Amino acid sequence: MKKLFFENLGLKIASVLLAIVMWIFVTSRGQSEMSVDVPPEFKNIPEGIELVSYNVKTVSLNIKGQERFIKNIKPSDIRISLDLGKAKKGEGIYYIDREDVRLPRSITVTNITPTSIKAIIEETMSKTVKVVPVLTGEIARGYYVKSVEAAPQYIVIEGVRSEVMKIGTLKTEPFDITGFNESIDQELKLDLTGKNIRAKLNEVNVKIIIGARGR
Repeated sequence: MKKLFFENLGLKIASVLLAIVMWIFVTSRGQSEMSVDVPPEFKNIPEGIELVSYNVKTVSLNIKGQERFIKNIKPSDIRISLDLGKAKKGEGIYYIDREDVRLPRSITVTNITPTSIKAIIEETMSKTVKVVPVLTGEIARGYYVKSVEAAPQYIVIEGVRSEVMKIGTLKTEPFDITGFNESIDQELKLDLTGKNIRAKLNEVNVKIIIGARGR
């Protein structure tokens, strides 16, 4: 048996090497490589803190695979998800590994640029603020606005501490009362435009009492 194994050993080794070379040649044929820009996503942010900002909007990936798979790939097929489970308040550097990149089968990553993201984490804060209804226009001649009341009058907001601390009141979207000559109840959305906060409610009921002059 041993003699049989070593018989023509050089030829057998050459055959194995040739098979390996042929396999590499066959599998490499039709291979294609391309670059895609993918926005990073963040998961497992601990309770009590929030992601405020990060310095990288898209990560450039070089991906490689069979041409028939590469040409049919869609942006939604690729995701970069960074685990912030150990994140702490303040500025931190979070590295992107190949394990953070989700790709279709048969596609591989050959390069990642950049390989890290600088992110700022802040403490979450909640606060109760007064709702201020915003009215525009002029009601009908001979009438006046007796009172304006929101229900609820106060609402809880939450978000990063630096943003919440800036807010003392929360306005509603503008409501045009031009030409009105009688009282009205109106559902109005809260104006959160440009504010990095959340509100427990999206809208409030505003009761506008209109009276006639001289009565």
